[in-house]
Amino acid sequence: MSVLQRYFTVSITKAVVMVLLAFLGLTAFMDLTNELSSVGRNGYSLKDALLYVLVMIPQHVYEVMPVAALIGTIYTMAQFASSSEFTIMRAAGMSTRMAGWMLFKTGILFVVLTFIFGELIAPRTALMAERLHLTGRGTTVSSEFRSGLWTKDIVKSEGLTGTVQGSRFFNVRQVRPDSSLVDVKLYEFDNSYRLRTLTVAKSGTYQGNNVWRLQDVTENHFTNPALLKGEATAQNNFAQETSAIETRKHATKDLVSEITPKILSVAASDPERMSANELAVYTRHLQENRQQTERFKIAFWKKLIDPLAIFVLMALALPFGYLHTRSGGVSLKIFIGIMIGVSFLLVNTLFSHVGALSTLPAYVIAVMPSLIFLALAVGALYWVERH
Repeated sequence: MSVLQRYFTVSITKAVVMVLLAFLGLTAFMDLTNELSSVGRNGYSLKDALLYVLVMIPQHVYEVMPVAALIGTIYTMAQFASSSEFTIMRAAGMSTRMAGWMLFKTGILFVVLTFIFGELIAPRTALMAERLHLTGRGTTVSSEFRSGLWTKDIVKSEGLTGTVQGSRFFNVRQVRPDSSLVDVKLYEFDNSYRLRTLTVAKSGTYQGNNVWRLQDVTENHFTNPALLKGEATAQNNFAQETSAIETRKHATKDLVSEITPKILSVAASDPERMSANELAVYTRHLQENRQQTERFKIAFWKKLIDPLAIFVLMALALPFGYLHTRSGGVSLKIFIGIMIGVSFLLVNTLFSHVGALSTLPAYVIAVMPSLIFLALAVGALYWVERH
């Protein structure tokens, strides 16, 4: 590593760390403020709130790292410009391409850290934070629907293998932090989408190997003699479609299903807080069950592309080194950097929501904000070099 590269790397890293700590302090304060309204209820103490804020920090690191890299780089380049260091570097033979290459090598560190936090640390700590949150408050995981959490899997003759016999809709009123289920309803349909079984259980626990043990189970079987004998035709009238109902009760019953606690936790989670691996697994599950996957595909590609946007944002900061002091002080340039960072976040979020309604491929939706700001960076560099 050359002396100039080391100088660039150390100066930018110090500035980025400073900005990152400022952002983390702000987000932690906001999280704590939100939690204070729940302190003292259902045994939820201030200690629980502080621990929750602490374990949410890795998620915030992943979220704000691109903007911190942008503002930290702008601050460093503005400092170089105000002290005429950047002018001296250029006079010594440093071209724009060389400066961009040094920024790229410096940005590799931030990209790798962002990938580590986004894929290895944040998904686990976010799950810990959610469980701590729920356990401390004495509440359970549920979905935004009043009827609880819904998901779907395929019914096969041999459990997880064999011929497809129909589909099963999995409805759970509550999923507790220990992954146990409360108020379970299973709606099983045949391949013609006729309801064949309705199973109701008061609770369920996961036994491993895709086996759920349901307690206090009531099964309602809807049987049509004509269908069972193969006598039904497409011209069946309502009377022929009327089914006999057979009810069975069990103290416990084992259920083999593709649905696991991991899938249930993913189904109740925000895709933005999931790792790319979790998103890929859940998207595959949704595709197999012919469910909408666009939202999770976009989140998957964003997980891969967003950390790389750090390179784009750092390139957008390079033109600030060409601006002299008369073009504005360091504080003005930092303010401009904050506005650019906020704009990037807004555009990124906008494309995520609009992308779910469009027919464009998910990877195009995910990469568009970076391409837009890359075009701005190239245009800004072209302008400062010409002027």
